[in-house]
Amino acid sequence: MARPETTVQTVLRFIRQHRLVARGEKLLVAVSGGPDSVCLLHVLTQLRGELGIELHVAHLDHRLRGADGAADAEYVVDLARRLGIPITVASRDVRAYRAQHRVSLEEAAREVRYAFLAEVAQETGAAKAAVGHTADDHIETILMHLIRGSGPRGLRGLLPAGRWPYPGTDLTVVRPLLEISRRETAAYCRRYKLGPHTDTTNLSGEPLRNRIRRQLLPQLKKYNPQVAEALRRMARLAADDLEFIEGEAVMRGEELVKAAGGAVAIDKNGFNALPPALKRHLLRAGIEGLLGSLKDIEAGHIEKVLEALDKPAGKVIGLPDGLTFTIEYDRYVLGADPAALCPFPKLEKEVELKIPGRTVVPGWEIEADIMSTAAAGGGQGGDFTATFDYAKTGEKLTVRRRRPGDRFQPLGLGQAKKLNAFMIDARVPRAWRQRVPVVSAGDRIIWAVGYRIGEPVKVTPQTKKVLVLKFTLKV
Repeated sequence: MARPETTVQTVLRFIRQHRLVARGEKLLVAVSGGPDSVCLLHVLTQLRGELGIELHVAHLDHRLRGADGAADAEYVVDLARRLGIPITVASRDVRAYRAQHRVSLEEAAREVRYAFLAEVAQETGAAKAAVGHTADDHIETILMHLIRGSGPRGLRGLLPAGRWPYPGTDLTVVRPLLEISRRETAAYCRRYKLGPHTDTTNLSGEPLRNRIRRQLLPQLKKYNPQVAEALRRMARLAADDLEFIEGEAVMRGEELVKAAGGAVAIDKNGFNALPPALKRHLLRAGIEGLLGSLKDIEAGHIEKVLEALDKPAGKVIGLPDGLTFTIEYDRYVLGADPAALCPFPKLEKEVELKIPGRTVVPGWEIEADIMSTAAAGGGQGGDFTATFDYAKTGEKLTVRRRRPGDRFQPLGLGQAKKLNAFMIDARVPRAWRQRVPVVSAGDRIIWAVGYRIGEPVKVTPQTKKVLVLKFTLKV
């Protein structure tokens, strides 16, 4: 067992090795009143001069332990006073949060706790929050992730530093005790007569972490007495491999992934040429960018997406939190709304065009001119400008969105076909089809804007007057 002085030196070395704090920073210290967090606070108090940091204690009563919880708060307040550290104390109803958000009690406690830390960090100007996770917590986390079928990210276990997303900011959480065992924190507290409190819920058979701690780990040690070190070694290897994959993924992502409008578009051909490891990482990165975290995303969700990559355009994979993965013709789209990347605004109603003149509809400005054949030039409707034989279109035209049963004879085709069939042939993504403006003369469609005009209204050598329509997106 290391001596208390060695514990302080180990923590100092770990902080410097991983650059957990910077000189001049204020560090929020989460203190529950148990041996780990009490040890953390006491060690940091000894190191604050050498590190050049300022400390602030945060304690939260989860209202789960009644009088014991209140006693913990009194103890932490007294400890902070004796150490000369300012403190913020609060209580939150974790059970009510659990019922509202339908998560496990453990998840509810964690989410409420970190939200509280983020709030206190903002109020006090703290750059980061330090928590008392130990080497034992690291091992238990690795096993939890293994049991749940985690990928390489989960096999890393607890990291020296990480982000906790919070509205308006991201809380940086640091773990200075990851090389210190629970046995060492308890010994340290005895050495300095700190008298930490014991949370009796840690002795129960729930949650999963406690069962791993009290049942699984002792069994594993019968097979390998050094199982803890073996798991730590595996975590280091997983972290090293993931660091390399992340570097490669960043480079590929710059080429293949575009984010806009609350969605992420991924180049289909380029993505499918990647090794599976890079595909998985880019998917996770895209989802994390949209949701802010991967809390509800499991390895099974990623595998479900990978299995669907060769499905036909139009296939939609549902993901947690309302997210979808949509397969289009030339790309994949991640987002809550598959139409988020559509360049066309919504058309809510049918509007008659002023010919000649200017018509404004939500999202569009439409100009109509009538001119001679020589002055008109060409325009087959493949962009937002097109030319028509005015004698064949007539002067009463409307712009609207498509309707069930619409038929259209596109330029170059000898007969009419369903408009939806044309859009499929033209590789219009399904989520876009209801937004493509349709110009019609009565019941006859003369232009699917941005794609093609109708064969019957094209300009010919016999055309005397040309109608020019130009659609401009309004910013």
